[in-house]
Formats: sequence, structure tokens, C-alpha cells
Amino acid sequence: MKNHTSYTLLGCLVLVLCFISGGDGAISRNVMKEVIGINKEGPYLGIVVPNNYEMSPLLQSPSFVGDAKKTVSLGTIRKRKGHCGIDWIRHGIATELLLTLFRVKGVVHYGIAGNANPDLQIGDVTIPHFWAHTGLWNWQDSLLNRVWYQPEEIFPVNGTPEIRQHSFWAPVDDYYFQLAERLEEMNLTRCVNSTTCLPRNPIATRVERGVSANIFVDNRAYREFLFSKFNATAIDMESAAISLVCIQHQKRFIAIRALSDLAGGGSSVSNEAATFASLAAQNAVDVVIKFIKLLS
Repeated sequence: MKNHTSYTLLGCLVLVLCFISGGDGAISRNVMKEVIGINKEGPYLGIVVPNNYEMSPLLQSPSFVGDAKKTVSLGTIRKRKGHCGIDWIRHGIATELLLTLFRVKGVVHYGIAGNANPDLQIGDVTIPHFWAHTGLWNWQDSLLNRVWYQPEEIFPVNGTPEIRQHSFWAPVDDYYFQLAERLEEMNLTRCVNSTTCLPRNPIATRVERGVSANIFVDNRAYREFLFSKFNATAIDMESAAISLVCIQHQKRFIAIRALSDLAGGGSSVSNEAATFASLAAQNAVDVVIKFIKLLS
């Protein structure tokens, strides 16, 4: 990169694989040299992505400019530097490595998600204010009729060593969330092709809450429970993990999730993840690129 206004996009999964390939678990000298060289052009905006079909629309976007000189996937988006990463535990590990090794000032996570909010539809892009991990719970005395959802334990970098703090609803960064209000005016893709379209134009909208767990939710009763008890809209498997790691490191964070299916019990129109997943992924990417532009 020739100037400090360019923002690099880097595939964290490549680095994670390199890190764990050594028998002693140490970071090799060559990899560390690469990291040091990248950090000289920081600070960076981290971009963490669940998988290839959600990342591909970003790499194929005209806003992405590749850098063939790097051995990992590098480039720029709207002249902003960033890192890409690749499920609950893996996203937590990738984010920890990202924030530990690289000069990162903020993290943007995006992808698709299940929908628990009956007022929204497939293709809508949600930006939750709070995220919770709903995969950590205990049965209570009445067993099936009562569950205690536990908060996570976190150890912030600016906290007292060995003194834990608890977090159930992990907030995204206030400035990022306020900035995201300007995304609500976007025009998003409605049709997969000339014959397959959504009932209305999708929207980008800020919502109160999203939830994450290592569970693919395809159950109407549980989906309705998450909405009625927690006011959760987006249901995914990663965002809360990334949020908690960012809170520990005191780094800005936001998650942008496009709804790809009604998480159980939907109609033939509203529960077709296989049909509309690519559209949802593209809408998520379009919103992310706009958000990065707003950060400039």
C-alpha cells in the first residue's frame, strides 16, 4: 500500500491455519514477519465473515481491490483497511487472534441469519444493538418448564487480573450503531432472478437484539420463544462470540446480519433459505460496504 488511507482486507482464516500448523503451536518467524509488515500499514478495520459464500460477494464487489503482492487475501474496500476471518468457537478464536496480533481499531462482522421477528422478511438486513449467547443454560427445578440462561464471564484488558465480569447482553459500539441509522435508506436487492422475487423491497434496519448459539434454529416454538422473551430478531451462530471478544479487548464492534429464512415454521415464501441465501448474503455485503464508506 502506498498511503495510510488505504485499508487492507486480509483473510484471517489463512493466518489461523498457519498458526496451528506448527507442532509446538508457536507462530513461525515467517508468519510473524508478515504480521509485522502488515501492522506497519495499520490501524485496521477487522471484517469477520462466517464462510465462503458470504465472503465471495465481497471479494467480487467492484469496491474490493486485490493486492497480488501478498500471500494472503489482501485488498482495499472504499480505501479502508480490514481483516476477514472465518461458527461460535472458531469465530471467537479468529477474533482473538485478529485483535491480539494485528493493529485493529474496530471489527465489522456480517453474514446471514435466521429471523425471529414476524414484522421482517427474508432479505432484510438487521443491525442489532445487543447480542447474547443463548447456548449457555441450565435446567431449573421445574425442568422442561424453566431454563436459566447464564451470562458469559469476561476478563477485559483494562480490568483487574483474575477478576471476572459477567455479560449477557453484549452491546455493539454506540458510535457504530448510531452511524448505522444512515444505512436504513438503502435500496437492496429484491429478486434472485426474473421470476423469483420477495413480496416487497428488502430494508436495512437497526433492531434491539440478536442471539447466537451453536444451534441451527429451525423450530417455530423456539423461534417464537426467543422473540417473545428476548425481543430477538436475528438468530445466528457467531455474532455474540465476536462481540464478547471485542468487549474484552475494548474494541469497537458491530454485526450486520441479513435474514435468509424464518427460523422454523415459515410459509413456503418466508422459509426458503436455499432459494434466498445468496440474495441475503449480497444484501449484507452491500450494507457492509456502505457502512465502511460511512466510516471514511
